[in-house]
Amino acid sequence: MSEIFASLTEMTGFGMIGWETILMWVIAFVLLYLGIFKEYEPLLLVPIGFGVLLANLPGAGLGIVDNALVQHADGSYMNLLDIAGEYGIMNFLYYALIKTGILPPVIFMGVGALTDFGPMLRNLKLALFGGAAQIGIFSVLLAAVIMGFTLPEAASLGIIGGADGPTAIYTTIKLAPHLLGPIAIAAYSYMALVPVIIPAVAKLLMTEKEFKIHMKKMDKQYPPKHDIKHLKIVKIIFPIVLGVVVAVFVPSSAPLLGMLLFGNLVKEIGANTGRLAEAASGPIMNTATIFLGLTVGATMTSEVFLSGQTLGIIVGGFLAFAVSVAGGIVAVKVTNMFSKKKINPLVGATGLSAVPMASRVANEMALKYDKSNHILQYCMASNVSGVIGSAVAAGVLISFLG
Repeated sequence: MSEIFASLTEMTGFGMIGWETILMWVIAFVLLYLGIFKEYEPLLLVPIGFGVLLANLPGAGLGIVDNALVQHADGSYMNLLDIAGEYGIMNFLYYALIKTGILPPVIFMGVGALTDFGPMLRNLKLALFGGAAQIGIFSVLLAAVIMGFTLPEAASLGIIGGADGPTAIYTTIKLAPHLLGPIAIAAYSYMALVPVIIPAVAKLLMTEKEFKIHMKKMDKQYPPKHDIKHLKIVKIIFPIVLGVVVAVFVPSSAPLLGMLLFGNLVKEIGANTGRLAEAASGPIMNTATIFLGLTVGATMTSEVFLSGQTLGIIVGGFLAFAVSVAGGIVAVKVTNMFSKKKINPLVGATGLSAVPMASRVANEMALKYDKSNHILQYCMASNVSGVIGSAVAAGVLISFLG
C-alpha cells in the first residue's frame, strides 16, 4: 500500500512542492490581486502574474529554462522546433518573441498609435523636463555598479527609472538577459504603483504654494510668443524628422523609437491609414502584450527570483523610479527660480514614460488643491517626451555596453 501511495505522489506534483514554490505562488497571487482587484495595470500584471504561476507549477515544465540549455558550444541556439519539443510552449514563445527582441518594438508601435504629440509640440519648453526625469536611470546605474553589479547589469537595472516596461525589457535582452525576469517584474510593478509613488515623492519635495501654481492663469499672464500654425502638418512631419535625427545620432534607439514614431505617423495621417493605426493599437498590441506578459512572468522561477541579486533589483528599481520623479520636480523648481512664468512642479514629476497614467495622477493632485487647476495637457508634454527620452537613453546604454 505504501508503494502505491509513493507512486501516486510521484505521479502528482505534491512531492515537488516546497517553501520556495509556495512563496512564488504568493508572489503570483499578489500580482494577480493588484491587477484584478486594485486595477493596477491589469493588462500587464494579470498576464505577468499568471505567467509567474505557470512557471512555478510543480512538474509542469512551463518555466523558462536557462539560456545555457538551449545554446550550443559554438554560441548558436537550438532551432525553435527542438526548443518547443524539449522545453514546451512557454520556452518556444520566449525564444521566438522575447529573446529575439521582437515584442518590445511591436508594443512601442501600438503606443505610438495611441500617443498624441500635440501637447508636447505646443509646449516644447515643458518637454525638456522629460529629459530631466531620466536622471534616475543614470544615478542608479552608478549606484548599482558600486553595489557590485556589472555595467550591463547596472544599466538594465537603471533603465527601470524610465518607467517604461518595453524599454526595460528590450535593454535587458540586449545587455543582461539573465536578469530579464526580476527587472521586468520590477518595472511593471512600479509602473502600476505610479498613483502611489508620484504623490509620495511630490508631497516630500513640493510646498502647498507650488501645488497651487495655476498653469492656465500663467499662460494668460505670460502668453506664449509663438503659436504653431498648421499643427496637423507639423504632427505628420515630426515623427519622420525626429526618427531620422535620433537614428543618426543614436542608431541603437532606432528599433524602439522608430516603431513608436511609425505608429504615431499612421495615426496622424488620418483616414487613409486609419486601419493601420487601429491594427497597431488594437489587435497587434493586445496580442503582443499577452505573449510578453506570460513569457516574462514565466522567467520568474524560484531559482531566479529567490536570490540576493533579485532583492537588489527590486530596491534599485524603486530608487530609480523615485529619483526620476524627483529629478523632474527639482528641474522645474530650479527653472522657476529664474523665470517669471512659474511652472507647476507636478509637470516635471510626469517626465516618466508611464503615459498617460503619470499625467492623470499629477492632474488629480493639482485638482485637490485647486478644483479649477487642470494641468493634464501640460503634464502630457513632459510625459510624452519622457517616452522619447527613455528610448534614447536605452539606445545610448546599448551603444556603449552592448
